[in-house]
Amino acid sequence: MAFDGADLSSVWNTLVDRINNDPYDAAALIDLSTIAHIQGRPGDRIALQNAALELQRVYRQLPEISAPDGIRLLAFMVPGNFLANTPLEFLLGSSSVTLDMLYVLPGQPLPHPLPEHDVALVAITELEENQAVLREIAALVPSWPRPVVNAPDRIARLTRDGAWALLNSVAGVAMPMTARVERSSLMQIASGELKIEAILEDSAFPIIARPLDSHAGEGLAKLDIHAALDSYLAGRPEREFFISPFVDYRGSDGLFRKYRIALIEGRPYACHMGISQHWMIHYVNADMYKNAERRAEEAHFMAHFDDFSIQHDKALRAIAERIGLDYVTMDCAEMPDGRLLIFEVGNGMIVHAMDHPDLFPYKRPQMDKVFSAFQMMLRRCSRRAIAPRA
Repeated sequence: MAFDGADLSSVWNTLVDRINNDPYDAAALIDLSTIAHIQGRPGDRIALQNAALELQRVYRQLPEISAPDGIRLLAFMVPGNFLANTPLEFLLGSSSVTLDMLYVLPGQPLPHPLPEHDVALVAITELEENQAVLREIAALVPSWPRPVVNAPDRIARLTRDGAWALLNSVAGVAMPMTARVERSSLMQIASGELKIEAILEDSAFPIIARPLDSHAGEGLAKLDIHAALDSYLAGRPEREFFISPFVDYRGSDGLFRKYRIALIEGRPYACHMGISQHWMIHYVNADMYKNAERRAEEAHFMAHFDDFSIQHDKALRAIAERIGLDYVTMDCAEMPDGRLLIFEVGNGMIVHAMDHPDLFPYKRPQMDKVFSAFQMMLRRCSRRAIAPRA
């Protein structure tokens, strides 16, 4: 509803009525917290989510399709915004999967009993605030009674600097160095006390800077000279940042193209392609809705994705092998020399089919392929043998 611009006030009021009639309606509180987040009220989102989790820590999404062989999925999740967990609701639409969302709180035991399930999945992303919980879950996985998808220790290393360390040496890949730096170091660079080369080896301005754990372009800026850091830091309160060299990846026509690809059991699937005149591409601001020519190019990309995957086959296989997750997504582009330029990898990117079919008739068939592959992956993983305990 929010994606389509609908007014959520009626839904909000209905949920409030439920709470007024039953203060222990934890599911209504969780839904209210989601609406508050959509509406840009982070304080209300946190308060409502915390209130819900004090009452209950497991929430169920029923399957849209009833089937005798439906899969029961238990997802390890953490409190937070939409970046904190894999957006499973999109991936499981029109499926026979029953999703139980288990919220794990650091240092607290899991609720008991847990729902019966066929397979578990670690939906928690690599954010700094999630690292402690990922370590706790990693300690549980070896003795978990059911197969577990997406090993938490492998998720944890997919920070921006961790992903660079993991993937920069892959043949056929271009991935500029990403360094985690404190504010004080950036201030030294701004003043000229410290050279950028001291942090980004063999690099120079322009650079890209963003706050730690920021996504969707929040706080992301291209800085052309060291003096530009002064004004950048003046507008940012954060204490830590990621920086990397700026790479001009525009095509011969002057446009930038960014691809979102899902790797499911190592196989690549196209999720979207954004085309823009600006280097910082987000699908919603890439003029894809107003520009039929760009939508036609995206449709061609999806229809002929096998050509892309064959061209980058060795790199994609190596990326999937090094990451070692059954499900992961990445944003990337193509360099003029044919290498795959990787911006980001992780398990938290939104992969959806909400775009209106009148404008994007090619999207739903492609996304159904992605969703089907994800659901079949769950089914196959549910049959994995569990190692006997020592």
